[in-house]
Amino acid sequence: MSVFQTGSKALITGGASGVGLAVAQLCLKHGMRVSILDFNKDTLDLAKKSLEEDVEFLQADVSSEQDWKSVKEKVGDVDFLMLNAGTMPRGTWGDAEYFQKVLSTNLFGVINGLNAYVPSFQARKNGSPAAIVITGSKQGITNPPGNPAYNASKSAVKTLAEHLSWDLREDKNLSVHLLVPGWTFTGLVGNTPGTTADKPAGAWSAEQVASYMEQKMADGKFYIICPDNDVSEETDKKRMLWTVGDIVNERPPLTRWREEYKKEAEEWMAGQDV
Repeated sequence: MSVFQTGSKALITGGASGVGLAVAQLCLKHGMRVSILDFNKDTLDLAKKSLEEDVEFLQADVSSEQDWKSVKEKVGDVDFLMLNAGTMPRGTWGDAEYFQKVLSTNLFGVINGLNAYVPSFQARKNGSPAAIVITGSKQGITNPPGNPAYNASKSAVKTLAEHLSWDLREDKNLSVHLLVPGWTFTGLVGNTPGTTADKPAGAWSAEQVASYMEQKMADGKFYIICPDNDVSEETDKKRMLWTVGDIVNERPPLTRWREEYKKEAEEWMAGQDV
C-alpha cells in the first residue's frame, strides 16, 4: 500500500519550485494534505498562484533548528516527509561563506529535518504507510571536480539516508528513499521560477522525476537514480563503478577526469556490461 493516498499528510522542503513542487502536485493528485516549506518568499508566492488546492505554505530556513521546531509545532506529524531543499552556489578553497552556505542548507537542513521528525515516525502506532525521501545528487556519488562543498554535502546526505534506512528497517510500513535526479530542468540549472525558459532536450522535467520517484518507491527501491534524456541508467552505473574502482584499484581520486586515465576510463566503460 502506498503513502500516496487520500488523507495522508505530506511535508516537502524546497517545495515551492522544481522537483519539490512537482512532488507536491503529485501528492495533491492523490488527495493528500500538503505542507510546503521554502525559504524564498517570492518562490512561495508563485507556488501559491500555481496551486489551487488547499496547501499550507511555510517560509522557513532549514538550516535553523529553531525554525524546524516551529515547523513541527505548526504542521504536526506527517506520513510523507521529503527533505529536498538545496542550494548550489559556486566557490572554492578559502571561500568560507561558500562552504558555510552550502553545508548549512544541503547537509544541516537534512539533519535538522530528520532530528525534528524521525522520533515521531519511530513512535507511529497506526500501521499506515509512511515514507521519508531525501534528495541527493549524482555529484555526491561520482564526485566530479569543480564544486567541493556541494559534492561533500550530497555525499554526506547519501550516508545519512543509508543509516536512516537501516535504523528504521523493522517498521515494514515505513520506507526510506534516496532520490537522485539526473539533469533536471529546475532553478539550479537555469529554470528560475517565474521565467518561461525552454527545457533543454537532454534534461528531464521535474514532473518526470516525481513520476519516476513514485514508480521506484512502489517497487520498494531505496536508491532512486534517475536517468535523463542524455544519460541512461547503464551509463550511470558504469560511472559509479569506475568511481569506486579508484579505491579498489588504488588509483588516484577522480581518475575519470584525469588526462592520463581518460582513454582507459573510456575504453573500460565502452566494454563494460552492467
